[in-house]
Amino acid sequence: MQYAVKRSNNLNYVLALLLTVASVMVLTTPTAQALPSFSRQTGQACSVCHTQAYGPNLTPLGRDFKLNGYTAGGGSGIAAKMPALSATVTGSFTNTQADQAPGTLLPGYNKNNNFTFDEASLFYAGRIYGKVGAYSHIDYDGYADQLSLGGSDVRFADQLEMFDMPVTYGISLNNNPTVQDLWNSTPAWGYPYTGNSIEPLPGAATLIDGGLSHLVGGATAYTMINNLLYLEAGAYGSFSGNAQNAFGITGSSQLTVGSPAPYWRVALQQDWQGHYLSVGQYGMIADISLPGRVTSSGMDKYTDVGVDATYQYMGNTRHIFEAKTTYIYEDQNLSASRLTGGVNSSGNTYLTTFRFNATYTFEQTYGINLAYYKTTGSTDAALYSGNAIARPNSESYTVELDYVPFGKSHEYAYLMNLRTYLQYIAYTQFNGASAGAQDNNTFMVNSALAF
Repeated sequence: MQYAVKRSNNLNYVLALLLTVASVMVLTTPTAQALPSFSRQTGQACSVCHTQAYGPNLTPLGRDFKLNGYTAGGGSGIAAKMPALSATVTGSFTNTQADQAPGTLLPGYNKNNNFTFDEASLFYAGRIYGKVGAYSHIDYDGYADQLSLGGSDVRFADQLEMFDMPVTYGISLNNNPTVQDLWNSTPAWGYPYTGNSIEPLPGAATLIDGGLSHLVGGATAYTMINNLLYLEAGAYGSFSGNAQNAFGITGSSQLTVGSPAPYWRVALQQDWQGHYLSVGQYGMIADISLPGRVTSSGMDKYTDVGVDATYQYMGNTRHIFEAKTTYIYEDQNLSASRLTGGVNSSGNTYLTTFRFNATYTFEQTYGINLAYYKTTGSTDAALYSGNAIARPNSESYTVELDYVPFGKSHEYAYLMNLRTYLQYIAYTQFNGASAGAQDNNTFMVNSALAF
């Protein structure tokens, strides 16, 4: 349920500052290592499944762990008997090249140079029973000051042999299309891996790129054949208005899916001599109500089709190189929005998103990310009324430095893990405008602590 706590921005500042201080204290404690519930369950260090020992990027073993339903064991002693619970806290400092416009941020925040306590999350992450496992969390949003259900993926998985080939098959119940995906090229786990509510962001995004996150529930069936071909298909429907409200989604943010929305995913992968490559295709089709679950004018129809690819070099863990990309094309039949004056175009409109990022990691501790983002779309003065050229076009370049000091050993399973990054985003176009786009350039310092 939605949860509000009366607090001043001074408290928000103090919480972010305390997290920063705690991060510095951990960095100066040479014996500390940090591992979440997955690591306690498997008896393996975080670096076995994550290329940077903390964060979403998965190694081939990490993808197998997720594919098989988060149920793999191997841990021993007290740690392996502990509940599959973990927690994270994140805080950040954000600076933009120009002050943000009055009214852009919530009352109590500065126009610029803000410390924020971004989020605290409680996870259930690991085996539930037998061949059923889960990754699910509840989040407290320090900026919006509310509690909500985060991304959830509950799985059953098993294996068999067919024509002398290993086959893994399973079912995923989840609340965000692509949150169940194994690759960090699709929206739910794609770059950027972390952000906050203070930074300015382009206003347009495809439906599959977070537009249904936590608003829907779905079931998909999947299989991996001979560790080569991955197939997945399923459908999503919207939660009721009361359920969305209970999950922390209120007012115009609530949406209705008119009928079960099909989702599909196909991928080919190959792992050889330290090199890993995957190419894939994914998409969904959905009829969506106007904001606030309004259906009196009918529904808008979205068809999203995406392609993606991942390359990893992991010949040794001293030097790891990764490159990931995705392109999404969205066809929009906005008949309901047209009837209410929200769209001028008499035909279908479109929206595209392209993302690419490359990462180099040294000793699974120090990382540098270089990223490119571009979105384009149809011209429509009503749909993009606040944009300079009545189009959603945005383009940015990102440089990010990461530091993950722990997670390479399983010795200290009861303590914590830490990831700190410095990120700079440079915009050449923002919501249709090239002139002044650089005003949205953003510098962030972020720390995430897991335990």
